This record gives sequence, structure tokens and C-alpha cells, in this order.
Amino acid sequence: MNLLITGGAGFMGSHFVKYLLTHYPTYRVVVFDKLTYAGNLENLKEIEDNEFYTFIPGDIGDASALAAAIEEHRIEAIVNYAAETHVDRSIISPKDFLLTDIIGTDTLLAAVRRHGLKRMVQISTDEVYGDIQGEAVNESAPFRPSSPYAAAKAGGDHLCHAHYRTYQTPVIVTHSCNFYGPNQYPEKLIPLFITNLLEDKPVPVYGDGGQVREWIFVADHCRAIDLILHHGQVGESYNIGTGQEIKNIDTARELLQLLGKDESYIEHVTDRPGHDRRYAINCAKLKKELGWEPKVSFADGLKKTVEWYRENERWWRKMIGNEEIMK
Repeated sequence: MNLLITGGAGFMGSHFVKYLLTHYPTYRVVVFDKLTYAGNLENLKEIEDNEFYTFIPGDIGDASALAAAIEEHRIEAIVNYAAETHVDRSIISPKDFLLTDIIGTDTLLAAVRRHGLKRMVQISTDEVYGDIQGEAVNESAPFRPSSPYAAAKAGGDHLCHAHYRTYQTPVIVTHSCNFYGPNQYPEKLIPLFITNLLEDKPVPVYGDGGQVREWIFVADHCRAIDLILHHGQVGESYNIGTGQEIKNIDTARELLQLLGKDESYIEHVTDRPGHDRRYAINCAKLKKELGWEPKVSFADGLKKTVEWYRENERWWRKMIGNEEIMK
């Protein structure tokens, strides 16, 4: 299969590219990425000489560039990791999120239809469901996004379903809980906290830290997307979660323990505007239909992630700059 991985130089996309080349060594994988601040070719350095890998700089909103890449490399399917993803940045400047997460998604869907591709997998977020008060929500729950980021992703997801309904475009939408793991850009909560503590700095916890999240280790998410890409039902959505809910303050405490720090390093800061208190998704559909289960516990995943940042200081020091925001 010839695959186009948009946003493939970012954290999640780069892991999936390397996963594909390991598990499907005869697949041809083309990365299409405009290399924003979060895109980094160092994430793909270990495969740069692989004959089955190609990198093309490009914006998913550029229909001509997309068409050229699809035609030249005889692309059969797309996995769309390309997105503006950071909530705090979306609050400051929503426009980039609308352009990439909505207009860019629509451009991809049109390319899938025009070129007769077999399918597209849209990587989205549990944040489209908004603040969850009761039971974990399944794929039929209404979207109630709270932030410009979540609203933009919801808009892209709605377009996916509309393209399927109207044009029979073969697209599948995924909604995942929070990702974490090695080489994640250090603006998100876990890598920000780790790099701060490695620099002997405090960790900024929004409000009382009682916000509840699920976390999925990057390798488990790659396995889920693999199954959805190859065996998922077009026109459907799949939630990807672990079912393990944890408060942000408790995540901070686990990281403090792993890095040998006490709770004096916790710095409570003003809460984010419109901050959702809890995300909780039911992923029974993915488990029942495709047989997926998470394999990496949160405790083990955190240990692996901390160890990676300890051993790759050169990588993250180039990234952190003045970043003091988190997810």
C-alpha cells in the first residue's frame, strides 16, 4: 500500500510512520508536513534513509500540492495527523486552527474523492464532546466543544461525516483521549512537567488541578490506528481511550515522584478560560469490532517517557524556548 501521512513529522504522526515501516516493511510511506513549530524532521531521522519513506513539505490546505503528491506517489490512502492542536494557542489565535483543522480537512476529503483513494482516517480528539458530567460517552454523543481548538476539530469531523453522507467519500473518524510519550513537543502537560522538573523548575497546574483526563501511550494509539486503517468501517467513528481517569494534580504528583521532587514544585496558576473539567470516552466499539486493547499502563508509560526525556536533553532543549503553556 502507498500511504500519505499528513502531519507525519509531528509527535503522533512520526510515531505512526515508524510503526508502519516496522510492521509493514513493503508499504511506501509519504509524509506530507508543512513543518510548523511542532513539526520536526528529527522525529524521523532514524528512517530518513529508508527507501520506502519520502518526505514532502506541504500544507494540507494546498490542493495543488496535495494532488501532485498523490499522483506522483500513487497514494491509496491518507491518515490525517495534520492539525493545530494546542488549546491555549487556539484561545490566543483561533484563525490558524480554523484554516488547518476545518479548511485543510475539507481539502483532504476533496482529494480523496477526486483521486479515488481507498480511504482516509481522520485523527481527532475526545475534546469535541466537551465537558462530561456523567457516564463516559460513546461515538453517538453530540459534540459540545468548549475551546476554539475543539470547535475546529469538531468542524473537521462534521465535514468528514458530511462528505461520506453526500459523496460516499471513504473516511473514518477517530476520537482519542490525550496522547503522551517520547518526543512530544514540550507545551503539552506531561512533557512540559518533565522538562520543567529536569531543569529544577516548578510545574504549573491550572486551578486546583482537579481536571480529569484519560491518557494513552503513543504505541497503543498507533496500534489502534493500524486496526482502523486496515479493518475499520468507512463512514464510522471510533473512540480510542484507556478507561483510566486521572486528575491533573495526580499526574503531576506521579511525575514528581519519578523525578525525585516534592510537592513544593507544584505551582497553582490561573485556570484556562472555558477549561473542561472532565473528558471520558467509551471505546467499547473499538474493542468489540476490532479487538483492540491498550497494553501500556499509565505508570509504565510515564516511566518510559521520563526516561526518554532524561536521555534526549539535546532534543527538548532546542524545543522549549520560552514555552510556559500546557494542555
